[in-house]
Amino acid sequence: MIEIAPLPWLSATIVGITPVTSRVKSFRLAVVFDRPALAGQHVDVRLTAPDGYQAQRSYSIASAPSTDGTIELMVEGLAQGEVSGFFDGVAEVGDTIEVRGPIGGAFVWRAEDGGPLLLVGGGSGVVPLLAMLRHRAEAAPMVPALLLYSVRDGTEAIARDELIRRARDEPGFDLMLNLTREGGRRIDATLTDEALARLGRPRHAYLCGANPFVSTASELLVEAGLSPGTIRTERFGG
Repeated sequence: MIEIAPLPWLSATIVGITPVTSRVKSFRLAVVFDRPALAGQHVDVRLTAPDGYQAQRSYSIASAPSTDGTIELMVEGLAQGEVSGFFDGVAEVGDTIEVRGPIGGAFVWRAEDGGPLLLVGGGSGVVPLLAMLRHRAEAAPMVPALLLYSVRDGTEAIARDELIRRARDEPGFDLMLNLTREGGRRIDATLTDEALARLGRPRHAYLCGANPFVSTASELLVEAGLSPGTIRTERFGG
């Protein structure tokens, strides 16, 4: 049996902080991995207190694969979050943290994977899908793609302006922004059927969000005729 060495913890420096929504901030980190990051992967972040106590969380990478030595994370500030609380109220440009990655092999999309590409995100689950869209724009703009993004209201929609601009300016990319508190609905067959009608039969479908959201969306797509083998999921929460 071949033993795979665990990924090492690396030092990463915060080189940029930008508000994304009232609850989410973008953090640009300078870090040198021993392998390129792929669209859809994540990193582990570890913080260590002066008394030695450590807290660790995983965050999806929002940036497209790059060789410039930086990655972007989008972190939602949570009142009781040990790590998100640090990012929300303590972290400053120049701070150094520990990261490990990039991690993930199943929930990734490469330009050579092609399409059509269906992306379904709920809330902050749009972050790894955003990395895929950014990668598509740079490396495979001919691949048809549609993002069905469901979020409570427009103020909470991560990268809303960017997504609207991409849908306007990028041929082959279509956006369905579903605002559940502003006349939208919870994920249902009407939404998924419309997405499939607009995109056509996808070669790949990537779903990310809270566990109930992803479970429902997966079931709806299978009921609509997609092969389970074409659907890849990333879930968070209980």
